[in-house]
Amino acid sequence: MTVRPGKRLYDWHEPATPRPAATILLLRDAQHGPEVLMTRRSLKASFAPGAYVFPGGVVDTADAEALDRGLAHVRDDQQREILAYATAAVREAFEELGVLLARGAADERELGRIAAQLGERRRENFFDQIATRGLRLALDEVHWFSHWITDRDLPKRFDARFFVARMPRHQEPVADEGEQFEPIWVNPTIGLERHERGEFNIIFPTIRTLRQLSAFAAADEIIERARTQKRVWISCPRAGWLRGQLERFSEDELPYGELELVTPDGRAEHSLDWQSERVVPLLRHVHRLTAPNPGRMTGPGTNTYLVGEPGDWLVIDPGPDDAGHVQRIVDFVGDGLKTIVCTHGHPDHLPGALPLRERTGAPMLGRASGEGFAREWTFRPDRQLEDGEKLRVGDSTLRVLHTPGHAEHHVCLLLEEDGLLFSGDHILNGSTTVIDPPDGDMRAYVESLERLAREPFEFILPAHGHVIAGGKAEVARLIAHRMAREAKVIDALQRTGGGTVDALVRLAYDDVDPILYAVAKRSLTAHLLKLRDERRANEDESGRWTLA
Repeated sequence: MTVRPGKRLYDWHEPATPRPAATILLLRDAQHGPEVLMTRRSLKASFAPGAYVFPGGVVDTADAEALDRGLAHVRDDQQREILAYATAAVREAFEELGVLLARGAADERELGRIAAQLGERRRENFFDQIATRGLRLALDEVHWFSHWITDRDLPKRFDARFFVARMPRHQEPVADEGEQFEPIWVNPTIGLERHERGEFNIIFPTIRTLRQLSAFAAADEIIERARTQKRVWISCPRAGWLRGQLERFSEDELPYGELELVTPDGRAEHSLDWQSERVVPLLRHVHRLTAPNPGRMTGPGTNTYLVGEPGDWLVIDPGPDDAGHVQRIVDFVGDGLKTIVCTHGHPDHLPGALPLRERTGAPMLGRASGEGFAREWTFRPDRQLEDGEKLRVGDSTLRVLHTPGHAEHHVCLLLEEDGLLFSGDHILNGSTTVIDPPDGDMRAYVESLERLAREPFEFILPAHGHVIAGGKAEVARLIAHRMAREAKVIDALQRTGGGTVDALVRLAYDDVDPILYAVAKRSLTAHLLKLRDERRANEDESGRWTLA
């Protein structure tokens, strides 16, 4: 389900069509780890002028024809389409830097001499030259590493496959001095540090690629990763404004989903700065106002969502009792607020609803908190929301989904016409929600996630953090995360033969900063209670847990 076109903030502008392209990361080992060969683009280039890049260029028909001519060594696992890209990458490495990835009767040293000779004639047909010399491209030594598609807002775009290969021995890169200059070997970590100091001009895909390479200790590790990876990293970055600068983000970065929702065509219009002074439009009928309560547990603050149209507004999670925040809500909705919905009764979500109700007369809806909920936060709505109930606001329908787990009375709201899930604290961006017994229940939380996996939505609008795209994938990831954590809890019980929560948390949450152990122990207890309810663990009178 997609957002109705008429609800978008901006009319659609078709991005430029990307051209097929290929890039190669030529690797070698050095004293401080692997290095990758880079070169500086011409200052007159139409794309990334003056930037340091990896050799590469556009795929052309001759690259596929070279395969038909039998001019390549290939592996059985290399698909025809990818081989054409790999051929282009190898050709570009020769045309730009004189590096020859090929094999024949000659040994490596002789091949180095051949590369130098051919490099002086690199403007002639590459494939004819290697055929004349009895050489075939070493495509079987080239591995697909990643896939980058140029950002949608740029006028010139490429659909580029990135490959990795070892730099051939006995060869030296020599730039063509037309398109490329100054070939240099770059340690990924040092290159990134130089870029941060403003000494090394590199573009977004290059930055992210160097970050990926910096995780490896040797060239063979990089090649082995490319050879064995089950899924190739694919990214088409999106641009947004942050601290007055245009920044770009990949799919795995927190702001990406929000940019996908607000500007699906990729235009650089949306500001990602967290601020509490103004309402931020996400769609024509969905706006966000973030409360001024940032912190370790609230992230940038509690998101209050305003859904509807002038004269008919519904507010989700008014947040804390902050006079300025409540006033900004009132200023935005005027006399048109019809409904207040609280996803649950925690103090960063509910208190602002009370003065908002007094100011506007709008009823406060939600589900009443139960016996296990902290008594000082008792929540009694003006009207109880029932699972499956539908709320109308403007021309939109919000369906109530009772999602116990974080709190027994927690609800999410599904805007059915646009596939938007207002998730409260059930799903957050950038962190996992705390499950705090006795009101918090891990078994109920996972079951609620499984229920959400069957609902039709594409975007998640959490109470903390930016919008999340790919809603179903995110739900699946959270379920897998919780099951992986449960497996670590079981492993901790097996390794120790049992223990208290204080002892087990160090093993089950060894990937968490110890400063967060106090919070982690709540979720650990929830996992243990889930295992107990499933008759897989036991707790004795002293608080010691063992496997059943």
